[in-house]
Amino acid sequence: MTHSIALVDDDRNIVTSVSITLEAEGFKVVTYSDGAEALRGLSAEPVDLAILDIKMPRMDGMELLQKLRERTAMPVIFLTSKDDEVDELMGLRLGADDYIKKPFSQRLLIERIRTILRRLELREGATGGDLSAAALVRGDLTLDPDRHLCTWKGRAVDLTVTEFLIIQALAQRPGHVKSRDQLIDAAYGENIYVDDRTIDSHIKRLRKKFRETDGDFSEIETLYGVGYRYKDPVTAKAGV
Repeated sequence: MTHSIALVDDDRNIVTSVSITLEAEGFKVVTYSDGAEALRGLSAEPVDLAILDIKMPRMDGMELLQKLRERTAMPVIFLTSKDDEVDELMGLRLGADDYIKKPFSQRLLIERIRTILRRLELREGATGGDLSAAALVRGDLTLDPDRHLCTWKGRAVDLTVTEFLIIQALAQRPGHVKSRDQLIDAAYGENIYVDDRTIDSHIKRLRKKFRETDGDFSEIETLYGVGYRYKDPVTAKAGV
């Protein structure tokens, strides 16, 4: 099955290079140069996933996402500038599935697209509430990578792909410290440069999402100057 991707960006260089890469990977690509044009086009001919730049003329990516969410749940990845943390937070609240900072690795973008589409297919094809064999359980936390599902005390926590990979990396070895570089490798892959502050921002959002589910959530611990770790459920229960 050939998936269709919409690429919405007013930067012609990005549109050209990313389109070539996506088509080489077997995707059908439709492009738009601004949000207003994209809204008309996507309303008439929906796609499987949309990649939106935030800063565009006439209608920016944020407004476009808001209008799209009134009529469709299609997955959306935001392309953001280096210092657009406020826009990232707003985009995630509006229902973006993930975001990637410019300049970005096209290999990373392809991986994110495939992960999101695979998650969508698994959710649509899932029957019942059975966990996959790959599910990871750590105390009240359950992570099901195959279906990209995260629950805390039985309640779903909606995570982006990046957030899921970070909490998974931490929860795989409770009590063991992960440096920021190790978390970058887990979430973005090796040989991809990401500023340390990006991981700190992801951790901050992870804590916020879990605390919206459970105000007492404190499992992600900071070791200043070293990194982060997931609290060991066994030692925590024993009061160690």
